[in-house]
Amino acid sequence: MIGARPSGAVPEIHYRTGAPARGHFPGHHRSKSGESGFEFRGHASLLDAPDPRRLDLHASLRDPFGNWIVRVYSQRKSIPVAIVADLSASMGFDGARRKQDVLADFTDSLAWSVWRTGDSFGFVGCDEQVRPDLLLPQTRVRGVGQALADKLRGIPLEGASARGLLDAHRQLSRQRSLVFLVSDFHLPLDQLKQVLRNLAQHDVVPVVVWDPAEFTLAAPRGLAYGVDPESGERRLVWWRAALREKWAARLAERRHDLLALFRSMRVKPIFVEQGFDADAVTRHFHS
Repeated sequence: MIGARPSGAVPEIHYRTGAPARGHFPGHHRSKSGESGFEFRGHASLLDAPDPRRLDLHASLRDPFGNWIVRVYSQRKSIPVAIVADLSASMGFDGARRKQDVLADFTDSLAWSVWRTGDSFGFVGCDEQVRPDLLLPQTRVRGVGQALADKLRGIPLEGASARGLLDAHRQLSRQRSLVFLVSDFHLPLDQLKQVLRNLAQHDVVPVVVWDPAEFTLAAPRGLAYGVDPESGERRLVWWRAALREKWAARLAERRHDLLALFRSMRVKPIFVEQGFDADAVTRHFHS
């Protein structure tokens, strides 16, 4: 049930966008539009901005054409904020903390923070396709994040891929939005590049959800089963020091490749490897 919650019940994320907001609703973010806000933007003719309360006598006296000049102030606007989430089977990995619980915590915190900021919140969940049961159009309703997070914690994640991310942009607002792309990013790099291209009109923040346990085994050596979380395929491997080093090298290589791709697409990622931390997400926007 959607309802109220105390403001201290969930950690808040304090976010911002790099570009000025272009919305039509008043809000928290800086913009370059409006005429009756509080942030001075410049001067205009009284005919173009007919508000005599903003009349600037000094600027009017300096005008060579004798026009009456008024001060123009930008209004702060709201923005759409959305999560595009990978719900393939690998996001159900249960290590130090189950990945889908991390996603649920992030969704709950962000939705609450968005409501507190005065913006709208949306959610697009994808596995092999966009999931209609986990599709939330932009809304300003209070408490939707809590209900959505509870649902995310309880659903089985069985998708064999995250190809639905390629169509996620069709479900987002046409207005430039702040979009958090949440995934473990185990999908092919060329597919990920196309996903980022499809989201290029928005401000995209990739959120990389990793767990240390998915890249190693607890036993120092011996026979162990390795499981592909997407396909469910199990393979018996001889776990030894050389293989451990090889897996560590592959992890470092994957991180390097992801960072290189993100830089080429001009997006800055957040790595979540020890559970959700709202303060770490806030630092991403203010560092």
